[in-house]
Amino acid sequence: MPRRRSQFRPCIDLHHGKVKQIVGGTLCDEPGQGEKSLSLRTNFVAEHPSAYYAELYKQHDLRGGHIIKLGPGNDAAAKEAIAAWPNGMHVGGGIDATNAKAWIDQGAEKVIVTSYLFPNCTFSMARLLELERVVGKERLVVDISCRRRENGWVVAMNRWQDLTDMVLSKESLDTVSAHCSELLIHAADVEGLCQGIDEELVQKLGEWATIPATYAGGARHIEDLELIDRLSNGSVDLTFGSALDIFGGTGVTLASLVARRDRAP
Repeated sequence: MPRRRSQFRPCIDLHHGKVKQIVGGTLCDEPGQGEKSLSLRTNFVAEHPSAYYAELYKQHDLRGGHIIKLGPGNDAAAKEAIAAWPNGMHVGGGIDATNAKAWIDQGAEKVIVTSYLFPNCTFSMARLLELERVVGKERLVVDISCRRRENGWVVAMNRWQDLTDMVLSKESLDTVSAHCSELLIHAADVEGLCQGIDEELVQKLGEWATIPATYAGGARHIEDLELIDRLSNGSVDLTFGSALDIFGGTGVTLASLVARRDRAP
């Protein structure tokens, strides 16, 4: 049997109801007009609605992609994308035990959870078990996006601004993986910069992950997918965002990624 190869996983990032590509570390709360508003550096703002991208992914049978709601005001756009490809994509952003099943009922293949698992920035096994009970292990993806620190990587939440008590390790991945079907890992420090992936992180994910894992952050050309494949021995998939032509990028085309997928190993 041929060795599994790392694959491209699509994405739709939503901010204020529009499809955008952002510089991940700049998404934060700041005071304004008596309320908090999201402030960020944006690489791309789409003219097309979210459903356009979901239909494009459906056309090419690109499965397992993620729809991420970056803050409030994105539910309608997320539902439009899901309706365009029922059971074809995962949805994340504000997912908790009270709304997870509703998103599955709307047509999301899986739900992605992050901040809900870390009340007061502390990992809660009870919350993970509750979500597993509500939607089932096979419908649950845990986002353990992280920031690099001196001794490794620390899981970050609240749009990657707050560090939690979870350090990335074989043990922490095993703990989470026992109760979900996939992992999603944004390398927040390089997200949206198109300056290259965090190679050491990818290599560690290849060694530690025992369930499907998708890495996002810094990918700039199709050779990065081959690098991910080599570093992880084919066990980690890759999301292209700002570098992708459909999001205004020049580093890699959707057509080339589809062609790679369709070529025999």
